[in-house]
Amino acid sequence: MSNSSKAVVSFIVGAAVGVAVGYFLNSDKKDELVGKLKDQTERLRVKLRKKKDQFHDELENELA
Repeated sequence: MSNSSKAVVSFIVGAAVGVAVGYFLNSDKKDELVGKLKDQTERLRVKLRKKKDQFHDELENELA
């Protein structure tokens, strides 16, 4: 595939994603979608913090 073909495909995919995002943001489900994303982000943040603390504790035990 040539570079120009890749650029055209990338543009079309980007435009489709933009249209989908715009549709969701203008729909009634926007608040529901944003709420779900916030919940998932918070769960991921807590999970990563626990993993970081666990790694820190294991590292301290190895170095002690």
